[in-house]
Parts: sequence; structure tokens; C-alpha cells
Amino acid sequence: MKENKLKFTGEELPPKSPPGKPKSAVRDLPKELTQAAVRNAVREYADDNAGTDAAVSLTGAAETSGRILENAVRNEQIRQQRKANADALKEDGSNPVTKFHQRQAMKQNYAARKNGETAEKTAETAKTAAEKTAEAAEKAAKKTAEFVKEHWKGILIVLAIVLALVFLLDAFSACSMLFQGAGTVVAGSTYAAEDGEITSAEAAYCAMEDDLRRLIDEYEDTHDYDEYVYVLDEIGHDPYVLTSILSALHPGEWTLADVRDTLDLLFEKQYDLSEGLDFDTRTRMEPRTGEIPLIDPETGEVIVVPYDYEEEVPYHYITCTLTLKNNDLSHLPVYIMTEEQLAAYSTYMSVLGGREDLFPDSEYIGLYDDYPDYDIPEELLTDETFAAMIEEAEKYLGYPYVWGGSSPETSFDCSGFVSWVLNHAGWNIGRRSAQGLYDLCTLTASPRPGDLVFFRGTYDTPGISHVGIYVGNAMMLHCGDPIGYSNLNSSYWQEHFAGYGRMP
Repeated sequence: MKENKLKFTGEELPPKSPPGKPKSAVRDLPKELTQAAVRNAVREYADDNAGTDAAVSLTGAAETSGRILENAVRNEQIRQQRKANADALKEDGSNPVTKFHQRQAMKQNYAARKNGETAEKTAETAKTAAEKTAEAAEKAAKKTAEFVKEHWKGILIVLAIVLALVFLLDAFSACSMLFQGAGTVVAGSTYAAEDGEITSAEAAYCAMEDDLRRLIDEYEDTHDYDEYVYVLDEIGHDPYVLTSILSALHPGEWTLADVRDTLDLLFEKQYDLSEGLDFDTRTRMEPRTGEIPLIDPETGEVIVVPYDYEEEVPYHYITCTLTLKNNDLSHLPVYIMTEEQLAAYSTYMSVLGGREDLFPDSEYIGLYDDYPDYDIPEELLTDETFAAMIEEAEKYLGYPYVWGGSSPETSFDCSGFVSWVLNHAGWNIGRRSAQGLYDLCTLTASPRPGDLVFFRGTYDTPGISHVGIYVGNAMMLHCGDPIGYSNLNSSYWQEHFAGYGRMP
């Protein structure tokens, strides 16, 4: 078969340089605001009150920066709650029974967070830190103004700006403890782009998908083959996945113009359209015209008379197989993002960017409001190894599924989750795929809590495609979407079941 890879981009998009290295919006905004104050001061250099005006500009910048930090901290509370889950497991007791009760408290804490009743202490502390930062920045700016009045204005302006810049950067650096573990890309979990820009980017991507559908629908009208075979994945994506990817790759308030090239990149990686041609030599009857000499009975002359007939002739029968592979937009982040960007993507997806109103038809609406829970019988937790696995695994209940994710910062996929739990419960196996974990295990027909359970065919891949942790009573704890418990007796898991495995 001859295979041709087809390229199509839909409408022509204006050129744009590729996105650069992401920067932290919280870290960089004070600097940008200070630079704005510099420009204001320079423009008014000839004014006797130039130094004072510069100080006033800096004060405004400090107040604005404080508000930005406070907003970012408020958005960070969801991630802080995840850490609170882990802390609840660490505080008291070392025996499994005590840990069981601790987990119940943790789950109640998680449920309360959904109703907006938790993380009050975190919020209060964060707010206090933000207020102190803004207050300290304002005081520094006023002192700068007094300094300006006593010295030559040109020198004062320069020194004031330098001092304010250094102070602001130091102040925000001191607050960096509020964002540990989330990566410097994440200033919060709320989309920074305007609603109109987000919906415009979504519309642009949908238009590209419409062009692809049209190309396929009209394929037989624009090509001349004998037979067509279609092997087509469904065309489509989730708007929150697209928006979260764009927001992770373009920190800050991006516009449609900013992300045009990224849309092209994502579309090219998501969809793979190829044309395969098979040539077969066949025969067919084709019309022909011949001539036959005859004698005219009246004149006796020889005349040539045409006649029609059919002849069997060989020809190339061409079968075109048109194949469309949809690589799933949610699978792309791990291949095109840094770890910090992947962490940002995970955070945006966990709360849908704080904008559940944007795309109410998305399948992700309400997906992370709860997670499938289960109370493991206390007697099973007397096994120290199993108890250690559950202690670690339940820290991440409710975390979103992120293809390729392998840590709490990026969230997890199924094998990343199980690998992480094993590595923190006594094993040292590194990061393994589901098939890799299967290969490590000894298969068993008599599973016990702490064994792994494997599945095939949960998505289009050869071999083992999914893995979870068996917890007894036909239940497993696994990285679904979100991470939670699941009943192995369901028809879906029974259909894809591949076996149990015991780690060495």
C-alpha cells in the first residue's frame, strides 16, 4: 500500500512567533508595574514634583500587586486543601487503625471544602500575608518620596525606582512559600484570559475541525479512485482541555492572536489524516470500434464498414483507504509541556479554570466535585505494607487524571499513580508504564489487598492499558478521572480484566 500523509490547516492564520518560556505572573507583575512607574516619572522629569509623583505611582503599583497576590492566594486554596489531606494522615499515630480514623477526618475535610467551608485558616493566613506585603510596599514607597525631596531629583528618581524594584521583588519572593509544589507557572487556578478571547479560541479550533470534516465528506468528489474505505476516529475535543492547555502554555492574559500558532500546533498533533492506496490489476470489458471490409452487392466495390464490440482489457483498480487518527487533545500536554506547565494544566483542569459557566455542556462539569469513595475494612489495614500503600494513595483522592502525569504536582495517569504509591510504600521501581508494572509482577489467581489489578483494551494500545491497586472485596483504588475507588464487578472492568499481579 502506498500511503500519503495529508496536510490541511483550514483558514490561513497570521504568522506569530512560537511561545517563549513561561513566566510567573505573580513574580513578574510587580516588576512590570514598577517599570510603568519609571516611565511615568521620566515623562514628568521636568516637573519639580517628579520625585513625589514617581513615589505615588509606586504606591499604586504596590497596592495593585497586593491585590494580585491576594487573588492568587485565594485561588491557591484548593491546592492547599490537597496538602491538608496529606497532613491529616501524618499528624498522629503509626498504627493502621488510627490511620483509618484519620482518613475519615480527611474525607470529611475534603467534602467540606466542596461547600466552601474549609481552608479558612489558609485563607486568613494568605490574606494577612498579602495585606502585609502591600502595606510594607506602600511604606517603602512613601519613604522613597521623602528621600526624593531632599536630593537632586534626577538621582532620586533612579534610586527610588531601584529601591522600590528590589523591595517589591524581595517581598514577593518572601511570599513564594504560598506556592510551593505548584510550580512557578501557576499564579492561581483561574483562567486569566478574557471570556471573549477564550470562546474565540474555542471557535477557531472548532472551525479547523469543521474544515477537516468537510474535507472527508467531499473526498470522493475531489478524488478519482475505484473504491473508498474509511477508518475514521471521531472528530472532537473538550473546550476546557483546550483552554487549560492554552492557559498553561501562555501564562497571563492571552488573546486569540497570541495563541494562533499554538492552535495550529495542537491541531496538527491531535489529528493525523493519511491516504493509503492499494493497486490491483483487474480486467474489464471496454467498448471498441472496429472496421470490416465488405463487397457492395450493387457496385461490386470493396467498402469498409465500422462496427462496435467489447474487449476484455487489464487495468489498475485503486482502493483508497482514508484513515483519521484522533490522538486525543488531553493526551498532548505531556509531550509538549515542561513539568511546570503540566502542573499548571493539571491545576486548571482540577477546577476548570474557575469558569464552569463558559462551557456548560462539557463532560468535565461536576466531574471533580466528588470522587468514588470506599471504606476499607479496618482488619485489612493491619498489614503494614498495605496500610502504607493506602496511606499514600488516599492523599490524592479527587485528583484529576492527567495523561503522562507522575507526581502530585502534575497529577497522575493510572501507571504514574501506582508507580508513585509503590515508590513511597517500600519499593524503588521508578516510573513504569502499565505494561511495565505487569512485567514486574507475578500473576496470581488469589489476590490479596495490595496486589495490582490489570486491564486490556481500555484505550487503543497493545498489551496492558490500565492498572489499579486491589484493596479487597472486589474493589480497587485507581487513577480514574478523578482518582478514586471502583468496583471490579462492573461490566466494564470485567470486559477488560487481564489479571492480578503481586509485586516482588
